[in-house]
Amino acid sequence: MDEFEKIYSHLLEGNKNWVKNTLNEDPGFFQNLAKGQNPPVLWIGCADSRVPANQITGTNPGEIFVHRNIANMVVHTDMNMLSVLDYAVNVLEVKHVIVCGHYGCGGILAAMGNQQFGLIDNWLRHIKDVYQIYRKELESIPDKMKRADRLVELNVIEQVTDLCETSIIQNSWRKRQQPHVHGWVYDVGNGVIKDMNVSVRDNSKMLDIFKLGDEAGKYGL
Repeated sequence: MDEFEKIYSHLLEGNKNWVKNTLNEDPGFFQNLAKGQNPPVLWIGCADSRVPANQITGTNPGEIFVHRNIANMVVHTDMNMLSVLDYAVNVLEVKHVIVCGHYGCGGILAAMGNQQFGLIDNWLRHIKDVYQIYRKELESIPDKMKRADRLVELNVIEQVTDLCETSIIQNSWRKRQQPHVHGWVYDVGNGVIKDMNVSVRDNSKMLDIFKLGDEAGKYGL
């Protein structure tokens, strides 16, 4: 058996062991899981393999609805993210939405440089836009890795803002005063989550231009 076959077989064997161990602890686990989901939280995180939402929060399958992409971005033209957000907010009616970045993020580091990677360069452009907003602060940090860590934090803050500016979140606030939106950063080096203290629960502090009202006909829309 070659290396590629070993990796593939290891995954299937791992699944068998997980099922066996899970049933030993809770014989009805999968029967209960199959009845449906009612997670109170939507997680928008990075696709990095070191940041699994359930494991780092000590939660079980069914407790967190998850969307992941490179550098945990909230891009207003990303139909994948918007579809997940719409389902989580309007169908599952989650109570919290968390944007979680992490230190040592490869997407952040790539966006800080000039190297071309291919298609992903178009995605990284959104991170570069965040860098531009905070350029003065970031370029006052001489150490590259510390600068990257700060960009990770600032990027999370910006994504929380972008999330709150979506019609999905604002309409839900108007209808049911939920969800609350939060920004976190996970430290891969010690396993600790840092709350960025940027939680938002309504649009009261939002710039007027981003507040969405009910009128549409006024401009022929």
